[in-house]
Amino acid sequence: MKEIKKKTSEISVYNSENELEDNLFVLLQKAKNILSQSYSPYSKFRVGCALQLTDGTIITGTNQENIAYPSGLCAERVAIFSAGNSHPHTPPEIIAITAASEKGKVLHPPTSCGACLQVMDEYERRFGVELTIILSGESGEVYVAQGVKTFMPWRFDSDLVG
Repeated sequence: MKEIKKKTSEISVYNSENELEDNLFVLLQKAKNILSQSYSPYSKFRVGCALQLTDGTIITGTNQENIAYPSGLCAERVAIFSAGNSHPHTPPEIIAITAASEKGKVLHPPTSCGACLQVMDEYERRFGVELTIILSGESGEVYVAQGVKTFMPWRFDSDLVG
């Protein structure tokens, strides 16, 4: 038997969005400002995302639900796929994700689902970058992490296919 260890990554925890560096604060505000565009009549859980590319372009996205679950799409993938379509050669740099709910106040930063993390990972690998990932609820702590590996250290990799 052998033991495999993966290096764990760190998450920076800020007490509030006001402690963020200006560029991260602005991007998070863009994600919060589009929450009203979410189409989430079933879950009542709105997610907003703002993706900044290395050239400064900002692409936004919101979750889009469908009664024929799982035909909807998460905010992260809406923004990333839109960027991939409209700016196919420009790497992503920073992604801000926030959420709000009609069922109660979102007090903790939500993490992205596995499918979204895998898509983010694909773009990191494609462009040879590591995303800065900002996560925020409606208020309270804000998490900032470097790279998808922080949330998904055992992500799917093409090296698995021989």
